[in-house]
Amino acid sequence: MTQQLLQSLDRIAESYVRLVLSVGHHDADYVDAFYGPPHLKAEADAEKPSLSTIEERAAGLLQELHRVTTTGTEEIVLMRHGYLIRQLESLVTRVRMLGGTRLRFDEESQALYDAVAPVFPESHFREILDRLNALLPGSGPVPKRFEDYKRSFIIPKDKLDPVFQAAIAEARHRTKWFIELPPDENFVLEYVTGKSWSGYNWYRGNSNSLIQINTDLPIYIDRAVDLASHEGYPGHHVYNALLERHLVRERNWVEFSVYALFSPQSLIAEGTANYGIEMAFPGQERVLFEQTVLFPRAGMDGSTANEYYRIHALFLQLNYAGNEAARRYLNGEIDREGAVRWLVEYALFSPERAQQRTKFFDQYRSYVINYNLGQDLVGRFIESRGGLPSTPAKRWEEFRKLLASPRLPSGLLPA
Repeated sequence: MTQQLLQSLDRIAESYVRLVLSVGHHDADYVDAFYGPPHLKAEADAEKPSLSTIEERAAGLLQELHRVTTTGTEEIVLMRHGYLIRQLESLVTRVRMLGGTRLRFDEESQALYDAVAPVFPESHFREILDRLNALLPGSGPVPKRFEDYKRSFIIPKDKLDPVFQAAIAEARHRTKWFIELPPDENFVLEYVTGKSWSGYNWYRGNSNSLIQINTDLPIYIDRAVDLASHEGYPGHHVYNALLERHLVRERNWVEFSVYALFSPQSLIAEGTANYGIEMAFPGQERVLFEQTVLFPRAGMDGSTANEYYRIHALFLQLNYAGNEAARRYLNGEIDREGAVRWLVEYALFSPERAQQRTKFFDQYRSYVINYNLGQDLVGRFIESRGGLPSTPAKRWEEFRKLLASPRLPSGLLPA
């Protein structure tokens, strides 16, 4: 590894950060986090280059990256080189989209996120719905019965904070068994309305986050552990804190001080955050914790937890139905009402939640693949390296290494 290569990558990385921040002037959602050198933001803010100028500069950086010699460098530097290439290619795609280019769902996800989600036929979801039909009480259409069943598991609004605080505290405690967190890490929890998402982590740098929970729609008991782990521990908050510690501060790799939302990094971020739920609360451990801690705090009967999670486990197998709705809707094969009907019938969303989800499709488009496909790819990658449920220490070790690395989604696939 030569000093010349490092200097080239450092210089290109600074230019990449300026370009990401510049795209943010054209797309309010693009810059999810920035805690890097203030002068880079000041320069991007002062110039505010056009989309065509941003694309031209990104193309120049890509030419430079393809010219540099990486022979004999260590793996993490090779990953850094590949990361910068793929992030810049993704940035060019997003710039073109902002300029009016429209891609089909799978083309867009490949270009932005370095991955394409599998396609499932309606028969796949019907088979799962048939199994749910046998478990749910009552008779009639499964979507209505599922909604009726879940109603008694809505967290009362006056109990939301104690339930979420307990879930976050336990998720943090379990994560700290296996991952050394920065001593000053912390977060602020807020409850908000008027959003197209259910939860969000806004990373502020210095190991601090703002975690927001959207209370527009009823929040079910399972969402407490899901959001505590996904947005907090060992999800987004831990992911960003480890990147900051190991890549930004220890290696001075400035490109990791900015997070471009519509980029391959998001599949790693969302995939590890979703996989982290099962990492922190594996199997029956989750049921036991909720039964003894969260259900009582929510004023629910803990004896119903086992049945609830038997049904919930089947419901989770429908999660690719949301991808199918987004794919068909964004490809113009169905309209908004058709997407709502699909989500109600095959994803078991309430009509209100389905309407909210279509707003997410409008705002974030093919981003939806990052949650379920990301989780699956992360899980397969960690398990292929020996991180099995039966070997939790190894599982956490591989998970931690992934969180603190510049690995791309395509790097999760078998060689």
